[in-house]
Amino acid sequence: SCTVKTCWMRLPSFRSVGDALKDRFDGASRVMTHNAEEVPSQRNDAAPHRVPRRERYRFQLRPHNPDHKSPGVKDLVYLEPSPGFCDKNPRLGIPGTHGRTCNDTSIGVDGCDLMCCGRGYRTDTIFVVERCN
Repeated sequence: SCTVKTCWMRLPSFRSVGDALKDRFDGASRVMTHNAEEVPSQRNDAAPHRVPRRERYRFQLRPHNPDHKSPGVKDLVYLEPSPGFCDKNPRLGIPGTHGRTCNDTSIGVDGCDLMCCGRGYRTDTIFVVERCN
């Protein structure tokens, strides 16, 4: 008798994929492109020269800060910083954070330290009396 085996690849959980992406995002480094020197290729008119995919784009990524190491194959990189979310920019659709309510005790994105972008904030204490039951 023979045995049939079925193998399939399974994706990791959504949480582990998200955590891995977040770790790479936090470790992303700013780079600048540096054109590599052209390597003369020998052409034979009888057989057209096909450039391998890896060699198709002849540029190298160099760290923006020379003290940092060059990015690896799996590292996330960026060429220019993202626009700031603190100041209003209607052209980019950024409403800014001025005038928003923040949570003084939170260390998350709704916290005053992050949301107020170093501008400072005013704390209001409001007492509300309601009838219950």
